[in-house]
Amino acid sequence: MRRGKKAELPVAKSTPVKSAWRALIWLGAIVVALGVVLAGGVQFSHAGWAPKLGLDLEGGTEIILAPQLEHGAKITSDELNQAVSIIRQRIDASGVSEAQINVQSGNNIDVTIPGRHLDNSTRQRIEASSKMELRPVLVAGAATAPVPSPSATAGAKALSNTPKTKPKNGSDPAWVTPALQQKFTDLDCKTAENKLTSVQDPNKPLVTCDDAGQNKYILGPVEVDGSSISDASAGLVTSQSGVTTGEWAVNVTFSGQGKTNFATVSKRLYALEQANQNDPRARFAFVIDGKVLEAPSMNGIITNGQAQITGGFTETSAKNLANELKFGALPVSFRVQSNNTISSTLGSSQLKSGLLAGLIGLGLVVLYTLFQYRLLGLVTITSLLGSAVITYLVIVLLSWRIDYRLSLAGVAGLIVAIGFTADSFIVYFERIRDELREGRGLASAVEAGWKRARHTIYASKATNLLAAIVLYVLAVGDVQGFAFTLGVTTVIDVIIVLLFTHPTLRLLARTNYFATGHKMSGLDPEAHGVAVYRGAGHFRTHVTERRESKLASSGREAAKRQTIAERKAAEREAAKVGQGTGGKES
Repeated sequence: MRRGKKAELPVAKSTPVKSAWRALIWLGAIVVALGVVLAGGVQFSHAGWAPKLGLDLEGGTEIILAPQLEHGAKITSDELNQAVSIIRQRIDASGVSEAQINVQSGNNIDVTIPGRHLDNSTRQRIEASSKMELRPVLVAGAATAPVPSPSATAGAKALSNTPKTKPKNGSDPAWVTPALQQKFTDLDCKTAENKLTSVQDPNKPLVTCDDAGQNKYILGPVEVDGSSISDASAGLVTSQSGVTTGEWAVNVTFSGQGKTNFATVSKRLYALEQANQNDPRARFAFVIDGKVLEAPSMNGIITNGQAQITGGFTETSAKNLANELKFGALPVSFRVQSNNTISSTLGSSQLKSGLLAGLIGLGLVVLYTLFQYRLLGLVTITSLLGSAVITYLVIVLLSWRIDYRLSLAGVAGLIVAIGFTADSFIVYFERIRDELREGRGLASAVEAGWKRARHTIYASKATNLLAAIVLYVLAVGDVQGFAFTLGVTTVIDVIIVLLFTHPTLRLLARTNYFATGHKMSGLDPEAHGVAVYRGAGHFRTHVTERRESKLASSGREAAKRQTIAERKAAEREAAKVGQGTGGKES
């Protein structure tokens, strides 16, 4: 050791056995974590131990929406398709899966959602699906109307509803005629029926209430159409220094002509707010189905189309408003024509048939692996069982957290995954056999076989996952259920191969039963022609030795059938060969 240099201590490397046990512990931790989360959901939330079923297996709720049109107006096919797309987005945003939304009887939209008991928030989201309008506030007040006297009621009939002067803009007080003011005064939001819809003339003012029935308004004509809202999201407000204030807000993005119109309105309303902070005309109302969702004040000039709504939101209310703003801009207004509970189209018998098909497929895979790989096939069977446990826990958790529902198409995806999962193990096992045929020991063959097999496995699983993603994005309805389960099982398959199959084979390779190639182990060298070192730098296989033994035996039989003259001639020829090479005759 040289002076001035420190001795370098050897670094302990992780052995294959330690790595194998570490992987198995990780897998156990994943299973336990999934089980604990699910148990907590069952105990403290509305989770269950079984997955939710789709519309074809359980039944659901059917809501038929009919368009509300002015007399003589018609709805086009493009508007219907746009409405179907928006309603589907609104339902997906609420976490409901496997919903079916179709055009029915020319103009109506049929919305069918799985589950006999539809939650109120989802029901309201569908039933309130109508056209959105953005109007300036002219007058705001308390929701309750004073008790009118008979003379006041008679006088109100004679009031004019025509502005004396032409209004200059949407916030001009000239819009508020005596008749409109009287209508506002008489309106009682606590008792008024919800008969207002988006078929109200967008070029005229509107007297209405907010959706909570707490405030009433006189609104100016529509100045920004709701269809110009390209995005809306909920988030926490941050200060200029980037620090979160803890206040929830709704961020709204306008595009196209709506961006320009909103910039014009914001300049006017901000000027009113600067002149008088209590002026209701400094506010802008978001209106859906004739009801005011929110009427915030304008606190700045917004020219980039990025607006932020604040005002006492909770996380839930902010997200709900963001969803309504984002998915509420239907081309026309709809009303609920009927609301019915429907039975399943396939029922439990088809589910049992699907599960039976899965069990038959699993049984065939088990028989094949045991026949082909003997006891080594138990690794495949155990891997499939582990994959089934994790898949079941994941599906149930998704049913709880995102309201995922298992349809018959989803069951088909799970059945197909059995074959894909078994394929990974077969690729790995055959690579190990190839390494054994080249003369490697079992432990070395497992490591070398894994290096060769994993690239094939990863490429195969990446292809499956990509196909599932593309199918899920491009398809709708039941096909999405198939693609979803196929994608989930593909990811779980990779986890099982990494954390169970490979580690288990690492451990088995170091046992005498498998390392010595017992006939029932599936690694019998005689059965697979495995190369065995015979000394002097030569390898022979049991198959080769049997072939050479047969050739020698056939040679001896041929010698027995020779005549005496043939045998003597052969002996003289052998003697000459021996003399030519320096040999001596005995």
